Amino acid sequence: MKNIVITGGAGFIGSHVVRLFVNKYPEYNIINLDKLTYAGNLANLKDIEDKPNYKFVKMDICDFDAFYQLMQDEKIDGIIHLAAESHVDRSIKDPFTFARTNVMGTLSLLQAAKLYWESLPEKYEGKRFYHISTDEVYGALSMTHPEGIEPPFTTTASSSEHHLAYGEDFFYETTKYNPHSPYSASKASSDHFVRAYHDTYGMPTIVTNCSNNYGPFQFPEKLIPLFINNIRNRKPLPVYGKGENVRDWLYVVDHARAIDVIFHKGTIAETYNIGGFNEWKNIDIIKTVINTVDRLLGRPEGADMDLITYVTDRLGHDARYAIDSTKLQRELGWEPSLQFEEGIEKTVKWYLENEEWLNNITSGDYEKYYESMYKNR
Repeated sequence: MKNIVITGGAGFIGSHVVRLFVNKYPEYNIINLDKLTYAGNLANLKDIEDKPNYKFVKMDICDFDAFYQLMQDEKIDGIIHLAAESHVDRSIKDPFTFARTNVMGTLSLLQAAKLYWESLPEKYEGKRFYHISTDEVYGALSMTHPEGIEPPFTTTASSSEHHLAYGEDFFYETTKYNPHSPYSASKASSDHFVRAYHDTYGMPTIVTNCSNNYGPFQFPEKLIPLFINNIRNRKPLPVYGKGENVRDWLYVVDHARAIDVIFHKGTIAETYNIGGFNEWKNIDIIKTVINTVDRLLGRPEGADMDLITYVTDRLGHDARYAIDSTKLQRELGWEPSLQFEEGIEKTVKWYLENEEWLNNITSGDYEKYYESMYKNR
């Protein structure tokens, strides 16, 4: 039986990974380790919390002694590391928290895993440390605006359409790191530590860099759930600059599927990019969300376009991200299952049908509930 720790498992992407592993692999013991910061919410996992192969542990990844003890007590074979501070705006205001969690937290996990696995007769055999990173570590790509081409720019077969659409290049696994925000700098540093532990100690590590995720259970400070909630309540939709920045979007369940495949079949010491071949300008995605919410709420389509409010651009706002995930498709057979229109329809429906979850988040009630539940543990 494999004993696997998933850090940050109460967060947005982490909860989807936990759910997938618990349901798909009943022979595994899945330990969800989360500090339950503002972005962690165990309500995301109500449907699997009573499964016999699932356990939740409230822990700070920076607590080396506690995690080292957990490694020994639970005889951990694998670590899927998602826990991280991830909101760029927060990193600009408080870079120290991002450095502590993303850099020192990752180093704490690596060192604890090293000491435990090296104490075993089999050493690193059958072990794996899988670190989930971001496309933002690569910096920014150039952007072009050819005439006569309208969004969306999507394909799962070739990147040629994207080259014609928004720029002349992609982020590849070999792209030089060039982070521009405290968030991306902290993630870049943690990536380097993970690779250093393989090169120095022989630890079996894998790193993946993923594009923007969207879908159910995302904390509503991020663009899509924030705007769905604001449209629902007829509140302003703040758009940085002119909304011209381009991002590549991936449905979160497809990211969880990719993590599953890479964890089991990926090559040790390799890097895999995970992306949706799905580039959108922010303003175009916002208009799509408005039209979808309006239609599902029975309002005239586009009725809430007047909520768009242009605000001062974010500091160091990268112009364009675009992931080339050809390596992952070619070597491991993964590809996105949903085109963006289908994914955004599912996403908007989920948020509109789960008003209680959304209201508990925006009111902060979820934090009070779990603080009370775990304060004496």
